[in-house]
Amino acid sequence: MAEQNKQNQQGEQDINQLLKVRREKLEALREAGKDPFTITKYEQTHHSTEIKDNYDELEGKTVSIAGRIMSKRVMGKASFCNVQDVKGNIQSYVARDSIGEESYADFKKYDVGDLVGIEGTVFKTKTEEISIHAEKVTLLSKSLQILPEKYHGLTNTDIRYRQRYTDLIMNEEVKDTFVKRSRIISSIRRFLDDQGFMEVETPMLVSNAGGAAARPFETHYNALDEDIKLRISLELYLKRLIVGGLEKVYEIGRVFRNEGLDTRHNPEFTLMELYQAYTDYNGMMDLTENMFRHVAEEVCGTTTIPYGEYMIDLGKPFERLTMIDAVKKYTGIDFDQIPDTAAAKKLADEKEVHYEDRHTKGDILSLFFEEFVEEKLIQPTFILDHPVEISPLTKRKPDKPDYVERFELFITAREMCNAYSELNDPIDQRERFKAQEALLAQGDEEANRTDEDFLNALEIGMPPTGGIGYGIDRLVMLLTNSPAIRDVLLFPTMKSLDK
Repeated sequence: MAEQNKQNQQGEQDINQLLKVRREKLEALREAGKDPFTITKYEQTHHSTEIKDNYDELEGKTVSIAGRIMSKRVMGKASFCNVQDVKGNIQSYVARDSIGEESYADFKKYDVGDLVGIEGTVFKTKTEEISIHAEKVTLLSKSLQILPEKYHGLTNTDIRYRQRYTDLIMNEEVKDTFVKRSRIISSIRRFLDDQGFMEVETPMLVSNAGGAAARPFETHYNALDEDIKLRISLELYLKRLIVGGLEKVYEIGRVFRNEGLDTRHNPEFTLMELYQAYTDYNGMMDLTENMFRHVAEEVCGTTTIPYGEYMIDLGKPFERLTMIDAVKKYTGIDFDQIPDTAAAKKLADEKEVHYEDRHTKGDILSLFFEEFVEEKLIQPTFILDHPVEISPLTKRKPDKPDYVERFELFITAREMCNAYSELNDPIDQRERFKAQEALLAQGDEEANRTDEDFLNALEIGMPPTGGIGYGIDRLVMLLTNSPAIRDVLLFPTMKSLDK
């Protein structure tokens, strides 16, 4: 242990000396009138991959690139460096006779991590590597920190998430994930725009955080001297717009839920909700299946997606099961044959499924689904017709009023979206809110509160409407083969280091 501590102290001293040298180099540049931080712009003509992909057209022509030095080999009168930009990386050959003796002396002092602009001609080395023969090298920014050692890379996940900027520099696949995330969201927008949907924006700070079963974050509005909440859902405001006559609306935005963190959950995440008048949850199923297929094809080039040990087939029709049929399929238990809550609780006791005193038969059906079915839903599966007890904003099934016209899509045992035939009966909705208020009084912090303005909107009249909410982060996880939600959030929630 003593020897290890000694080595650690020596390592810290070595790093501190290297950092000191970098600052001394910057000071020397400033004294020589070459402060890189006074440069305000640099004209790039190409990115690295554009040069490589179009070599036949660019050979012998002058180009200029900008990026970060990732490696450097100094060999007397000539050197090589590898420069990384947003598209990739490319080698540059830097010779004293080409850039001048003073500039070459400066270049030799540059460090890995420094940002440079390189202007020169495109050529191939003797080893057939496409490169730039530098004619001018400009230091654009001096790096005063040391990048992780290239061979071992940046692998500590805590540091990767806290210092995403370093993670993006050192791990090419991480950058690819977030480029793909951007493309996924763009593809969704194009798909919905082509379907005639209108993108809108609704409030993030609300007096009544409704539309989902979740604990909100609370804050205080100084100007109004009111306690308010951050939204947990987009639903109730978007439905107001349907009442107002906007027949197809959607929003992609952050929502906030004061809950735990794990591989599937982050307290702030990206949700997309859309609402379409004059359709129902069957219309939402068709739209969802088509959208997932479209986005996979456009972004990944295929509808067969690798995820962990599985190959997920988004090309064939998604399976559709009621929650009762799903429980029956995987457990053999038919909840249609369970007469009441007492019988459901007795069955739960026998199967060691934990429930609370306030739970009813519908709640226990949902618990059985979560316990015995959810983990088996690897390929795309719509789970339809949920119990009314767990669906306070959903229209009842006319022929089976204890259940509602709702579905969730599961892929890789994860809920990907949640959809309803929206409840547009203001009298029924008021009774559902009353039931939620009763749960709130019993200590359920996730229960909804009555929203009088929303009820007023329903009383004005909302047409039959299909609505759906998508967890964008989970879709990105699927299409990028990412095991944890933190891998697809640029800046995931982390506990402060000083706590």
